[in-house]
Amino acid sequence: MTGELSPQEIVERILEHSRADGTVVLVDEHISTNVRFANNTLTTNGLMRSRSITVVATIGTGTGTAAGVLARSAVSAETLEPLVRAAEAAAVANGDADDAAPLVAGDAAADWAEPPGETSEQAFNTIAPDLGQAFSRATAEERMLYGYVEHAVTTTYVGSSTGLRLRHELPTGHIGITGKSADLARSAWVGQSASDLSQVDIATLDAELERRLGWARRSVDLDAGTYDLVLPPTAVADLLIYAYWSMAARDAHEGRSVYGRPGEGALIGEQLIDRSQLAPTLWSDPAAPALSAAPHHFARSSHTAQSVFDTGMPLNRTEWIRQGQLTALLQTRETADLTNQPVTPPIDNLVLDVHGGHGTTDDLVSNVNDGLLLTCLWYIRAVDPQTLLLTGLTRDGVYVVRDGEIVGAANNFRFNESPISLLNRFSAAGSTVPCFSREWGDYFPRTAMPPLRVPDFRMSSVSAAT
Repeated sequence: MTGELSPQEIVERILEHSRADGTVVLVDEHISTNVRFANNTLTTNGLMRSRSITVVATIGTGTGTAAGVLARSAVSAETLEPLVRAAEAAAVANGDADDAAPLVAGDAAADWAEPPGETSEQAFNTIAPDLGQAFSRATAEERMLYGYVEHAVTTTYVGSSTGLRLRHELPTGHIGITGKSADLARSAWVGQSASDLSQVDIATLDAELERRLGWARRSVDLDAGTYDLVLPPTAVADLLIYAYWSMAARDAHEGRSVYGRPGEGALIGEQLIDRSQLAPTLWSDPAAPALSAAPHHFARSSHTAQSVFDTGMPLNRTEWIRQGQLTALLQTRETADLTNQPVTPPIDNLVLDVHGGHGTTDDLVSNVNDGLLLTCLWYIRAVDPQTLLLTGLTRDGVYVVRDGEIVGAANNFRFNESPISLLNRFSAAGSTVPCFSREWGDYFPRTAMPPLRVPDFRMSSVSAAT
């Protein structure tokens, strides 16, 4: 990490060193503080700083434009020029880029000169005493709490040879808590994200853990098969984030994803979710309340869903699915030309609304006669991209529902399910609320989902995972 140079100075020096036709520089300043706990006591805490520098060099080849991208996490003033030369050499070696487009132009943002955002152990001033109270309650009730709390601030500086100067400061906080019985035979998990840890409600999280561990005092062995089950918002996020990450327009255009057909291209404009009631809308918005994200696109690499040439493009509310109709995909300027659609880069949040959905997870459970409450998923992987069939495991809480009441905890399962098929089949939905995905929350914490009832969720086999 460079101590003597500010992020702005790094940007300007790299641009001065550049011999390329076009250059983009991204400097990410990251600071995070964390606390770990186990056996009802704090165990470790730490404060970490890091800096990452990404240089994008673009060079005209006579037949197109080549791009070279290099990133480094440890540089000094003396190593900036070699970094630029290496990016330029990579561009020459790479040849014409399929996603080539003019670099985004702009001016200096009003906050360009501001220093990076900070966090410190003071981020835990509210949450630490609340955790202490939860530890005391858990000890008295012969429960054990394990978990991790983090607060981080990433400040991104972007400068380009076309005059662009952007700065964005993004605070992120989250907590995950696993509760266990004293004999470690029962376990449950809860989590929450918030930009400010004072917004985390430890008492409510702990009460939910206590409730779930109470449900698990009775165990019920079940076989694989299809079940009428309720997915709380956390588990819905586990599945829908993957569906969002799979929305690359190029893959759809080439018929390689559930959002397109071979030989027919992307399905934009078609009714992807065919239902007249409980129609879902999936959207992202950098200005979404409590889920705010970067208002500009920052690409540190090019792949099917994004392009380094598009860095700096403004982001706006985008409805990916509107009332069941596929209305947008992750588009670069190149794929926008292919599909004749607007440019819609990725946005760092995701919300699912269901028209007519209302109530809570408990409300949905109360209407299930014979089924399951499935609280979180993990180890999710794709089986078939063209149907978006996913497989994964259940973890820390599969509960048996009889006549609207939880009567015990079931064994774990391996599941096979497509989130697109699920959106076509769910029979009831609750209200959309902020939630934190167990599987993907560390990478994508800004989500809001409703609970969903799915009448025929497929458990393909019993799992020995605990």
